[in-house]
Amino acid sequence: MSLFLSSPLEQFQILNLLNFTICGFDFSITNSVLITLVGFLSLSLIFNSFISKDGTFYVVSTRIQYVLEVLYVVVYGLLNDNVGSVGKNFFPFFFSFFIFILMSNVIGLVPYSFTITSHLIVTFSLALMMFVGINIICIRKHGINVLSLFLPSGSSLALALLLVPIEIVSYLFRPISLSVRLFANMMAGHTLLKVIISFAWIMLVTVGGNLLVVSSIIPLLILVILMFLEFGVAVIQAYVFTILMCIYLNNALHLH
Repeated sequence: MSLFLSSPLEQFQILNLLNFTICGFDFSITNSVLITLVGFLSLSLIFNSFISKDGTFYVVSTRIQYVLEVLYVVVYGLLNDNVGSVGKNFFPFFFSFFIFILMSNVIGLVPYSFTITSHLIVTFSLALMMFVGINIICIRKHGINVLSLFLPSGSSLALALLLVPIEIVSYLFRPISLSVRLFANMMAGHTLLKVIISFAWIMLVTVGGNLLVVSSIIPLLILVILMFLEFGVAVIQAYVFTILMCIYLNNALHLH
């Protein structure tokens, strides 16, 4: 999140840092790619913090390990509560997915960084990947019976003609609703932070008078509060994204 830009939306601009093509394909390194790599590198460093120098796990948890253990319990609880005991088979993927979204959201709060989850193409790709994977699991487990997802039990033929198209549209819009929810919340929060910090900076450097200079502290205090609030939004959005995917996985496994 850049601090001083001419427009609040400039912080979401994708910039080429290194341009090069291979066989006509563009493999340029952008700020989005760089932050994604930083996110993966951060994940690797965090998970390596579990292991001591001799290759064994710490018996007494470090601070970072304690935080990850809390997140571990939260994600495991989500799968267990929404999917049941069979959900533990999918825990490694869901936990890594949750941590990646959380890290991507939090990294965007660092000044002069970039929030990859504030771009719809990124959030839609994540949601579509999960959606396709869950459907493959559902088809492999239930075969043709997967069509029962679109027809509630006990429905009459006349009612089915109305419900089936509605259920199909609702089902296909799942990745869209997931991606738009995450994208909109992250983009709106960062835009608000940029507007407030720009307002405080303009008051501080362009307006004379001691009283007005002191009054510029007020939006800065509001900014501090909003930073904590935005951090909470980053955590909640990763949590909401994961819990909805758990619900969709449960529907796919049990055809509810």
